[in-house]
Amino acid sequence: MSSDDTPTQDIVRLALSDEPLLDIKSDIQISGLPAFEPGWVWLAGAGPGDPGLLTLHAVNALQQADCVVYDALVSEDILSLVRPSAELFYAGKRGGKPSWKQDDITNRLIEMAEAGKRVLRLKGGDPFIFGRGGEEAQSLVAAGISFRLIPGISAGIGGLGYAGIPATHREVNHAVTFVTGHLAGKSSDPQVELLDWSAIAKASPVIVIYMAMSRLSVIAELLMAAGRAATEPVAIVTHATTPKQRVVTGELSQAAHLAEQHGLEPPSIIVIGGVVDLADTLSWFGAKPI
Repeated sequence: MSSDDTPTQDIVRLALSDEPLLDIKSDIQISGLPAFEPGWVWLAGAGPGDPGLLTLHAVNALQQADCVVYDALVSEDILSLVRPSAELFYAGKRGGKPSWKQDDITNRLIEMAEAGKRVLRLKGGDPFIFGRGGEEAQSLVAAGISFRLIPGISAGIGGLGYAGIPATHREVNHAVTFVTGHLAGKSSDPQVELLDWSAIAKASPVIVIYMAMSRLSVIAELLMAAGRAATEPVAIVTHATTPKQRVVTGELSQAAHLAEQHGLEPPSIIVIGGVVDLADTLSWFGAKPI
């Protein structure tokens, strides 16, 4: 598609509330938000869980979509913003349980868009951070479907913030590494790890790991073998930004034991490094770290 043929979208005004907001203003009107045109797919991030962390673009999409294909981490509170006539399709993947295959999801998006629907693909966090949003966007482009990307707040940023853990701190670290851990130790050849954990261990003082609960013991061993201290601070944040949030802190060598001892479960974010020590002081949401 040439630049001259690139589809455009009209602008709409979005009313977020018909009720007074803290007695400040009876109605909030946001100009400059796009109209959701039939036949388009919008790939949107729903953030880490708290519906207040949705972007205005995401709320705009929820209120205009004809069809919403959503993942496991999208809460009922967020889905309540969908207009009543919209169709909802659950496409979550959780812990090996039966679920749609990625091709099924992509094909459904294309089919509904070709039928002239306004299709919202709603993902927890950000679609382009360990969310397969890039793959889905590529498939849409190949099928000639127009799409828009709506970034969301990733759990590795927002979730840690709700735990009182800055991803960076001027006196602790000037770099941070984000990595997915669900493939750690799963290579058919034990000598060939699918990720270079030695390089990851040396890359930055702070490591934030997604999707790692079932692989915590392996990851800790790989990082310590690469030189990270067994006593290095680690935090596990589960159900971040929601009323179920829990934060457990300890040492890297004990990470897997901590998860088992406290009955922690996905969805969780693991952070390793000196910023973990700030959690007790900066904790502001929910229970104090334990």
